Amino acid sequence: MKLKTFFLFCILCFTGMTLSGQERIILLNEGNWQADNGKITYFVNDAVVSNQWFRDVNKQKLGDTPNDIIQVNPNLIAISVNWSNIIQFIDTDGRAVAATEDVPNNRKLATDGTHVYVSSYGHECATVSGFKYFTKGFVAKIDISTFKVVDAVEVGYEPEGIAYYNGYLFVANTGGYAFQEDHEYETTVTVLDAATLRTVRTIDTGQINLYGKLSQSGRYLCINSPGDYYDVPAATIILDCDAAIAGLNDRDCFVKLDYAATYSCTAADGSFYAIGSRYSYYTGEYTFNYVSIDPRRVMESGGAEGVGDNIPGSVIADIQKMGMPYGIYVNPYTGYIYGTDAGSFAAAGALYQWTPDGKLLGKHKVYINPAHFLALPPDGMEFNGVEPVTDTHCPPSAIYNLQGIRVTHPLPGQLYISNGKKFIYNHQ
Repeated sequence: MKLKTFFLFCILCFTGMTLSGQERIILLNEGNWQADNGKITYFVNDAVVSNQWFRDVNKQKLGDTPNDIIQVNPNLIAISVNWSNIIQFIDTDGRAVAATEDVPNNRKLATDGTHVYVSSYGHECATVSGFKYFTKGFVAKIDISTFKVVDAVEVGYEPEGIAYYNGYLFVANTGGYAFQEDHEYETTVTVLDAATLRTVRTIDTGQINLYGKLSQSGRYLCINSPGDYYDVPAATIILDCDAAIAGLNDRDCFVKLDYAATYSCTAADGSFYAIGSRYSYYTGEYTFNYVSIDPRRVMESGGAEGVGDNIPGSVIADIQKMGMPYGIYVNPYTGYIYGTDAGSFAAAGALYQWTPDGKLLGKHKVYINPAHFLALPPDGMEFNGVEPVTDTHCPPSAIYNLQGIRVTHPLPGQLYISNGKKFIYNHQ
């Protein structure tokens, strides 16, 4: 960030003036499966600009059941559109740039800044070297200079969440079609070398059906398991990527928690916020948990410590009033908190916005099944890139809090920004 611009940003925040574009949120509304009615909500500051942003900008549909969204570099965003079998690329103004159509039944996304990695339930993938065929699911690698699939590799059945960390990819396998296909639920996380797509190892968590998007806080991943909806209860896996890369035994790479993390996100302090939604076919009912998870404490204590209810303000109370919670998100640039309510799953949903300290600012009508978030950098801030949050015991010379205000006395354990990157200050 240019220093003069940053100082202006800090002065405006200090004097209470509103910066245009301070909060810029892209929200994917899944729509109804097979209805081809996925839409994008564009939310700025405290108002919905459009609930069909992609159509407004491009005069065409987004597609059927958008499933994930990530920012690849300062100018490029990738969206997996599951049932349309495309990866849609747009710029930060919403303009369509390209669409990759060679990854059927695509699910979740990760990036290293030059490639996009996509998990898929499919069994074949067209690459620049020809078709590849798989018994199980796969991960595809897309070169963003050409938007072509340059490689693909088999992982487990029905792979879901995928994360990039320090040159490696971590892929959570579900086996989610076990109830209708001739295979069992998966219990594994596949670790791939991102450069070569070679499988480095497979970690067995012992917990079935590792389903949904992964939340990432530096070296730690939060992985949800809904169980089998009958006799195997839902759980959360906290996985230490560094331990996995170092080759530690499987049991030393993760901790299992007896909470669900159906919808989770990384909070401003590096912890995870998790809304757990448990469904039982026996009772036909949902039960919920609302927890904050400190991944470092969880790993160090083997799960005996690190789980609490440290979600600020009225966030939990407001979520408990929703018809059907469907997502939670913390803007990594500003700390503002967002949540969504899918209601009946068939009509317009709602977007909630809270301040960083948990004060409800408003509730906004969006579209059907609002689920997946991406925050764009505020005016005057640069894209943070794909580097994870890092720990440091020695603060840089110029650091700022998540609201862009210069900090001279950082507090241990808090998240700050310096030189466009996030770090946790851990001075003792």
